[in-house]
Amino acid sequence: MKVLILCTGNSCRSQMAHGFLQSFDKSLIVCSAGTQAAGKLNAGAVKVMAEAGIDISVHTSDPVGRYLDEEWDYVITVCGGANETCPTFTGKVKHRLHIGFDDPSHAIGTPEFINSEFNRVRDEIKQRFYEFYINDIKKEE
Repeated sequence: MKVLILCTGNSCRSQMAHGFLQSFDKSLIVCSAGTQAAGKLNAGAVKVMAEAGIDISVHTSDPVGRYLDEEWDYVITVCGGANETCPTFTGKVKHRLHIGFDDPSHAIGTPEFINSEFNRVRDEIKQRFYEFYINDIKKEE
């Protein structure tokens, strides 16, 4: 089963979703990419994922063009920008879904508030992607 997770910058939300989904099932092929890839991961995302026991520091921030010719069981956008500008895949895509989340990298305030936003979004991503895993992927196997 192959899953591609898209976001605009591929530095935060898509990386967290990638990390969680891969942790649920090591046999899945999970990739993430950005419609305007930042080229590096967001330090806040790396930090809160490490606190959850998942190391995403070795992930790379990749442009979506790298994956357009491949076949995917699922292509999932996690932000409105990527959902609106999702390119046409020349490879076969069985399912295209949007599971949107707030962008914690846009949080403004104290360091404590910003960290709480990263934690909140991380926890929402974990819950929604676990539901996706159980309700979609496991039923397809």
